[in-house]
Amino acid sequence: MAAVVKPISIEREYEKNPDITPDDIRKLREWLKTQPHLPAEHISDVDLMIVFHCCEKSVEVTKQVLDLHFTLRTLFTPYFKDRALDKKMEAVLNNILFAPLPTPTAEGYRVVYLRLLDADPRSFYFVESVRMFMMVFDLWQYEEGTWPGFILLIDMDQTSLTHVTRLEVMAVKKVLYFLQECMFTKLKGVHFMNAPYFMDKLMMVLRPFLKKDLLYLVNTHAVGSDSVYSLIPKEAFPKEEGGNYKDRNTIKEELYQRLQANSEFFRSEGRRRVNESLRSAGKPSPAEKEFGLQGSFKKLELD
Repeated sequence: MAAVVKPISIEREYEKNPDITPDDIRKLREWLKTQPHLPAEHISDVDLMIVFHCCEKSVEVTKQVLDLHFTLRTLFTPYFKDRALDKKMEAVLNNILFAPLPTPTAEGYRVVYLRLLDADPRSFYFVESVRMFMMVFDLWQYEEGTWPGFILLIDMDQTSLTHVTRLEVMAVKKVLYFLQECMFTKLKGVHFMNAPYFMDKLMMVLRPFLKKDLLYLVNTHAVGSDSVYSLIPKEAFPKEEGGNYKDRNTIKEELYQRLQANSEFFRSEGRRRVNESLRSAGKPSPAEKEFGLQGSFKKLELD
């Protein structure tokens, strides 16, 4: 895995997606020119390809998703503003393993494996963890481009009920809204490994913000079950999980080096934000009805 990421080329994307043409991308580029609030000069043809691909080649859906995506990146500042590998993010890397697995599923879906490294709930901060996940995801997609699908694989091995109580309701709502409505990927599943006895409590937090389509994609695998290996072979997992991939410390260290080496990528990405003062008169922000302004964060209390 190279430290400094080289972006995938538009030529390679056309090879991967022969059903998408330069004319499709040109039309989207022409539309961008009519949207002065969007950061068109910082949106590449590969970006347009990725969105068009994950929107099943619907021009109108692509336009809506592009607008909402960059609007939320601007609005959701705790996740997307001034992203860098600072002390807080270093602490997150020490507490959580973020492992994009090199082995795809049989369908070609890419999988990211997540698990706690520190079982102490006092070390778990949901907002900072999501911030790190988005950094890892953006850099990964920048390098690889379009995927047939994407899967979140969350190992609950070290998770306790206290971790669930530390979730922030509005933060959860924002993350799930972004994931479902405008993340540039085809989400094909959310799998919980080593599902604990309190999964019903976790689902109680998540369910109010899940659309039926995503709720259908949530799968749980009981402690000790090997059912997850029908999704992705055991060999693809880190060594500590019985696989043949790298050990956790190596994955963590390589990711640290990767994020550190690509600081310019994140500075550049920070320019991809909307200017609401340039939005067409009478046209509300696509997130205005759902969130108003910044919203308020509230700790969740569970009995």
